[in-house]
Amino acid sequence: MGTLDGKAAIVSGSGRGIGREIAMKLASEGAGVVVNDLDEGPAHETVTAITEAGGRAVACVGSVTDEGFAERFVGTAVDELGGLDIIVNNAGYTWDSVIQKMSDEQWDAILDVHLKAPFRILRAAQPVIAASVKAAREQGAPVPCRKVVNISSVAGLGGNAGQANYSAAKAGITGLTKTLAKEWGRYNVTVNTVAFGMIKTRLTEVPADGDGTIDVAGREIKVGVNPDLLAAMESMIPLGRGGTPEEAAGAVYMFCTPDSNYVSAQTLVCGGGFMI
Repeated sequence: MGTLDGKAAIVSGSGRGIGREIAMKLASEGAGVVVNDLDEGPAHETVTAITEAGGRAVACVGSVTDEGFAERFVGTAVDELGGLDIIVNNAGYTWDSVIQKMSDEQWDAILDVHLKAPFRILRAAQPVIAASVKAAREQGAPVPCRKVVNISSVAGLGGNAGQANYSAAKAGITGLTKTLAKEWGRYNVTVNTVAFGMIKTRLTEVPADGDGTIDVAGREIKVGVNPDLLAAMESMIPLGRGGTPEEAAGAVYMFCTPDSNYVSAQTLVCGGGFMI
């Protein structure tokens, strides 16, 4: 018996990295998971890993910023898993520049993926949740506690040089979280945020050739943190190291369990003790 048996979850950006570990963790505790990634390969690899481990998962491939994606994402959970109990807004990437060199395209792209996309997904989920709650109340059945976990960053709490777009978007997630906690409390939905510190993923790793980029919708985005800078950053963390994707997933999972049913509108910093 898992703590999430019978639950249906959607996790954006869950083909790789932290999102994959979140999907794997939720599935290992009994939840059915809709796995999303921009690319088909990683999404199906995560689905396969979950199903081979005895869990339930289906893929919903596509960009969270596309028109109509949110409705398709939510609809996949309802159609394939029978409902919607857990929403994790995780998808995203960084595209950094100091403000005088940042283009409107950079600003808009990062605000779209980190703030507008979660807004659209939550908007699409509202009718599904409201209808389910209404039906339960009409039948005299208990209304289950549903969960929303929005992913933020310490950059959204204290800012970060070169990340005006990302920091603004992640700060916005805090406002969205607190507002939805107030709007959806009547549906017995908790809405919380996990703000990550330095978590070691492909976005922080520098390849051996020193030239790290990822392709996002046809854009070549530079990734990776200079090893010397990475070591300096780790020295500022009380635990003395960056976190792992598995540890990041654990922080999200805490907000998905029944133990957190009376915790809402909160931001949990998963950063090894690092404070802004």
